[in-house]
Amino acid sequence: MLDQITFITLGQTPRDDLVPEIVDALSRPVAVTELGALDGVERAEIDRLAPGEDDRALVTRLRDSSQAVIAKSWLVRRLQELLDTLPVHPTAASVLLCTGDFSSLKGRGLFLDAQHLVDHGVDALSHTATAIGLVVPLERQVAEHHYESSSGQTLHAAVASPYEDDDFEAVGRALAACDLIVMHCMGYTSAQRDRVAASSGRPVLLSRRLVSAALSQLL
Repeated sequence: MLDQITFITLGQTPRDDLVPEIVDALSRPVAVTELGALDGVERAEIDRLAPGEDDRALVTRLRDSSQAVIAKSWLVRRLQELLDTLPVHPTAASVLLCTGDFSSLKGRGLFLDAQHLVDHGVDALSHTATAIGLVVPLERQVAEHHYESSSGQTLHAAVASPYEDDDFEAVGRALAACDLIVMHCMGYTSAQRDRVAASSGRPVLLSRRLVSAALSQLL
């Protein structure tokens, strides 16, 4: 069983908007460490890491609660550097708290990434659905997003950032015809999920809850 978890985020730590909710939902207490890809990086440098037209955009949160949009190509290199520094322990795991596709990353010891946990969970829970709603933080991510629905299913996207004052009620109304909705970013909160659920009247999957449920099986 696990007794140590290192949570790795794209932004800056501590992620007091995210990690405590995941830890509180675990089946028992564990020792927690946080690492952030942007820890120690100044805002001016962060702004230079914005994606160009040929890169993919990922959204994260800085220590001051502001939003940052970072090029995926830079994050792949930085995250692998962080993973390479982690010691290997039989009862420890590292967890990447991002639902973007980072399949090329290699972790030492037990390494879990939210993208696989969320996408496979959504596939299982939406097996009989014909229409799936997908909520993403940025407009450009509608075209860039990696998630693909199964044959016979249609995917409907809506946009709202977890770090801005966006209208989650409008998102729910826009996706109300879907069989279920997935909020495909670890930054989305339970409160935001409740607003989408209330305005859509549909089942809503929250990425951080899917990750917490999976981790609890390993404790």
